[in-house]
Amino acid sequence: MALEHWIRYQLALGAGCRKTGEMMAYFGSAKELFESGEYEWRISGIFTPSQIEKLKKSSLDKAYEVMENCFKYNCNAVTPDEKLYPRMLKPLDDLPAVIYYQGELKFLIHKIAIAVVGTREADENSLAVAKSLSASITRSGGIIISGGALGVDSAAHLGALEAQGKTLAVMGCGFGTDYLQSNSALRERITQNGALISEYPPLTPANSHNFPVRNRIISGLCHATVVIEAGVKSGSLITAGLALEQGRDVYAVPGNVMSNKFLGVHKLINDGAKPVFSAYDVLYPYAVKYPKAIDINKIENELQMTDSVEYINTKSRIEKKEEPFNKDAFEQVKDLSGISEDAKTVYGIFGDEPIHIDDIARKTAMDFSKIFSAVTELELWELIESRPGKLYLKK
Repeated sequence: MALEHWIRYQLALGAGCRKTGEMMAYFGSAKELFESGEYEWRISGIFTPSQIEKLKKSSLDKAYEVMENCFKYNCNAVTPDEKLYPRMLKPLDDLPAVIYYQGELKFLIHKIAIAVVGTREADENSLAVAKSLSASITRSGGIIISGGALGVDSAAHLGALEAQGKTLAVMGCGFGTDYLQSNSALRERITQNGALISEYPPLTPANSHNFPVRNRIISGLCHATVVIEAGVKSGSLITAGLALEQGRDVYAVPGNVMSNKFLGVHKLINDGAKPVFSAYDVLYPYAVKYPKAIDINKIENELQMTDSVEYINTKSRIEKKEEPFNKDAFEQVKDLSGISEDAKTVYGIFGDEPIHIDDIARKTAMDFSKIFSAVTELELWELIESRPGKLYLKK
């Protein structure tokens, strides 16, 4: 693992560095990067001259200070070359070099994660929607991920917790800071029933630049992002845009067409985001693909949105759905009859050796969005596993 080398790399190039995926593919790890030296950094063609200078000036002493602060502020750290590192982030070029966390991360394994985001100044109806939707998703086996802020974020986390589920909050500051003390009780509950995570080392203060960088982790951890109440300048639209770049699904809950507070949501829908009227709308595609992870029948109450949105009863859609929900699909996957055609195509090129995602693209001639969906499906069926450097190995 060599945590100190990963921290050194992260301190040198900063949060959100878009070169980490390339670096891992070329060097393997941060330790091997620093052992290779400046000449290899230059001929790799990965780093800019400015970044190379930052790497040269970096030191392990600063990394050891961060490690001491992790101990002081009771947080752990995980790096991309560890199995505990969230698999959904590994294919990203800008995956975090280090994730600091309180709580535990194992609950993310083989789970469908849904991001629920929205404005901090949400109205009562939107808060109720966020809470109810998140609770329903949780009861069906999903995981709720959000940003731990006031408003929609908090309602989403609370919905998951009150449904006796787990949730994860991605922070825009380091542990040990006094950011948003009014929400400290909720963060403590999240720690006890999931995890708080941050890309930022302990004692890193919150600032306006941190949160847009943080948002790529929220969307990156999830199969889909649901936006609830967002204006045209809402940070939630940044998260939705990042989700699309990452090849993930985007959903939006319609709101009052006469209110500026919902202009961002309606723009998302106009641009192709799927409208949400119940948890069924979000979960059904994943329940069909991954019945081991999602049980659609556990949705106890359909989400009813009053005042701002006309409720659409989904019962008729359930009765008329084109693809029957098959609880025996996991048994079918043994002969590959229970997985999608794209997943079969990708699985067919695997041998005994790990294969890089670029080689998957070259051999299958598929779009990266389809490849990502396919490898995610194969991972959830436990047919392949991800390795550092965008590599995948047949189990």
